[in-house]
Amino acid sequence: MFSLIKLRRVFTVHQVPKAFHEDSIISGYRHPRSSATDCVLSLFQLTNETLNVWTHFLPTWYFLWKLMTVLLMEEDVWYNEYTWPLLVFLFSCCVYPLASSCAHTFSTMSTCSRHICYFFDYGALSLYSLGSAISYSAYAFPDSWVNSTFHSYYIPVALLNTIFSTSMACYSRFSEKPRPRLSKVFRILAFAYPYLFDNIPLFYRLFLCVGEGCTDNEANSIHVPHILFAFLTAFLFATHLPERLAPGRFDYIGHSHQLFHICGIIGTLFQMKALETDMVLRKAQLLVTAPPITFNNSIGTALVCVCISLGIICLHILPLLYSQPDTQPTKNEGKKCKH
Repeated sequence: MFSLIKLRRVFTVHQVPKAFHEDSIISGYRHPRSSATDCVLSLFQLTNETLNVWTHFLPTWYFLWKLMTVLLMEEDVWYNEYTWPLLVFLFSCCVYPLASSCAHTFSTMSTCSRHICYFFDYGALSLYSLGSAISYSAYAFPDSWVNSTFHSYYIPVALLNTIFSTSMACYSRFSEKPRPRLSKVFRILAFAYPYLFDNIPLFYRLFLCVGEGCTDNEANSIHVPHILFAFLTAFLFATHLPERLAPGRFDYIGHSHQLFHICGIIGTLFQMKALETDMVLRKAQLLVTAPPITFNNSIGTALVCVCISLGIICLHILPLLYSQPDTQPTKNEGKKCKH
């Protein structure tokens, strides 16, 4: 069947506009003016984006299955407030890989569409960060910090962090052309800071807490690999290894963004398992000692995050729609990219 589908040729880095260049990736680029149909068909040929899409699109269905399992198998799930943080977390786990796979699929329709696709990708990552914070607040806080002042302000600060994260990540795309290094720093900071804040309770619980109130249970051994994979994910994103050591050799398979996706998904799987373990083992205790879980500090907060992130994304899209397009290939690039 696929032999009947005419797939478009791929290009080298010198044949596409600079806005589409990836660090140390030499070949495998799709046409910078692809149609939506071309973008979808490109998923069935090997380009430098193919595995970026599939490494996030396939896990989306697993996370969706997990979400539907909780919704359908749990009795009176909408009246059981204790499960609401888990629902928020699982929903965010569905959204961020789906948004990422869509961004990588349709990012070569134009420079403008590339920016817009990744704006939504950044908003989805911010939602995932908040979903993690909401579930940590409900299930993972060390006993000695439950009902503390920090616990009281933890979710509101996490919500503010999503505003910071989405805003800075989206803004970083405007500085990408004149100052690519600064743009990269902005983007790393945009997601590193919320992650570090969200995980303060876990860092304390796993590495600093001694004695009573440290919550030493089976979930601890699962939280550790989650944190290790998270730091490996950040390392790959920041360093562009291994392709930086051998430009052109890892264009299609094995470059840092593919490994970044894989490590991120594995880390999320460990995170999910650890949260489910904490949720079950600590239920009786947390229902008595922890602040009550309400709509406002779980699902409601997530909805506010979605609305604010969409607003931020719209504010960043408007300048793109009303600015003079500067996305055409150069004269030589235009000739090289003709079909």
